Amino acid sequence: MKIKQSTGEKVFDAFNLILLVAMSLIALLPLLHVVAGSFSSNNALIQSKVSFWPVEPTLQQFKYVIATDTFWKAGWMTVKVVVIATILNMILTIVGSYPLSKSYLRGRRAIMVFIIFTLIFQAPLIPTYLVVKELHMINTMWALIVPGAISAFNMILCITFFRNLPEELFDAAKVDGMSDYRIVWQIVVPLSKPIMVTLLLFYAVGHWNSYFAPLLYINDRHLQTLQMYLYFLIAAGSSNDIASAVAGDTGGKLLPKALEMATIVLATAPIVILYPFLQKHFVKGATLGSVKE
Repeated sequence: MKIKQSTGEKVFDAFNLILLVAMSLIALLPLLHVVAGSFSSNNALIQSKVSFWPVEPTLQQFKYVIATDTFWKAGWMTVKVVVIATILNMILTIVGSYPLSKSYLRGRRAIMVFIIFTLIFQAPLIPTYLVVKELHMINTMWALIVPGAISAFNMILCITFFRNLPEELFDAAKVDGMSDYRIVWQIVVPLSKPIMVTLLLFYAVGHWNSYFAPLLYINDRHLQTLQMYLYFLIAAGSSNDIASAVAGDTGGKLLPKALEMATIVLATAPIVILYPFLQKHFVKGATLGSVKE
């Protein structure tokens, strides 16, 4: 049975719809402009003809970017950091969340207070840098992995999700002689697919988009990540290096802006392509892991 809405409720829903559409357009239009510019010709960009649709479509910018060794080296470095860091994040989060989800754990409340404390108060930048330096991780891949090895927010989500799992299942597993480690990896993790996918997406996207940590800890250009490469490409105006690095060019020199747009699209594409396949689990995990029944 359809519930009849009052005039006020209809006005409120219409206002919300208009507001959400407007906010979505505000967020989407700059992205569409970048994508359109990356597929547009030099002349169209010079004459400012490009808005939200490619003008004189071409793949010349992408050819230049893909032919650059620096782009692929930065991309490979980013992939290594994302894979290793995300695996470490997931292991530490799961292993730490399972015991903290048990109310009978001694000292659980004190540990949770410390975890929540790190959400409110974070270590200042200079002490953090000095710690990383003393551990001899400057100009190494580990400087991008170890400082962010675990997220307090993600751990709290995971703890809340684990607390919703039936305790009787764990009791039965212990009666059958299963250890806590076997329970975690053979029972808890398979039953927690939504929150696992959610945390996986949180961690992976966070590492993929991170540029401040590489900018802070990495001085060797051979170890730069894709986001750091983009930063120098846009902020330092190093787009001309791309065009000059491509051998066998017979055409005119490409605009730095066009190369920047093409690089941004290529750097963003993997996450955009992956997200739709994980969206269902992501939404379910975020909602189930945020409310305790």
